[in-house]
Amino acid sequence: MKWDWNAVSDFMPDFWKGLLVTLQALALGSLLSFSLGLVWALLMRTPTRWVRWPVGVVTEFVRNTPLLVQLFFLFYVLPEWGLTFSALSTGVFAIGLHYSTYTMQVYRAGIEAVPAGQWEAATALNLPRARTWTAVILPQAIRRVVPALGNYVISMLKDTPLLMVITVLEMLGHARLFSQEHFQFTEPLTVIGVAFILISYLASLLMRALERRLVR
Repeated sequence: MKWDWNAVSDFMPDFWKGLLVTLQALALGSLLSFSLGLVWALLMRTPTRWVRWPVGVVTEFVRNTPLLVQLFFLFYVLPEWGLTFSALSTGVFAIGLHYSTYTMQVYRAGIEAVPAGQWEAATALNLPRARTWTAVILPQAIRRVVPALGNYVISMLKDTPLLMVITVLEMLGHARLFSQEHFQFTEPLTVIGVAFILISYLASLLMRALERRLVR
């Protein structure tokens, strides 16, 4: 097997396009999963059973259904009901929704890890419930769960190639098209593999830096 640098050079324009889509899907999917996961976690702590029960059913269903199946459903079934979105929007929503059911559990663990004395102190100071959450509980809980959230960012990155099945041309999608057109598979797939390793490593470094900053 001979390494062809010309093939690498020819593939790079497509690679940069795919990289941009991958990073966009990762950033937006992460933001959605973190935000929606926090909403799920807070709703599961409400005293009203008629709120907790539907949230529990939905999150369990989503968590126990393969992301690939969810992608197919959102992209191919929802249009039959009159709900049509772009392929990238559908992919971002699917990733964000799927992983929000995991980040929900992370948030729940972080909230439960806050010492009971913090709740008692907020009650003694007669703080409103909203103020208790935003100023006392959530800052401490989020600080504890940053490492776990970082792990899910890397997991979401590794799942972005699944978006290819709904016509989103991320890195692997571009590599696949290039390979089929030029009959050269080694070079583009190697470039993609190295890119995933580097992005994962950089993401882990950023999360560690954020964790150290929050601990101060």
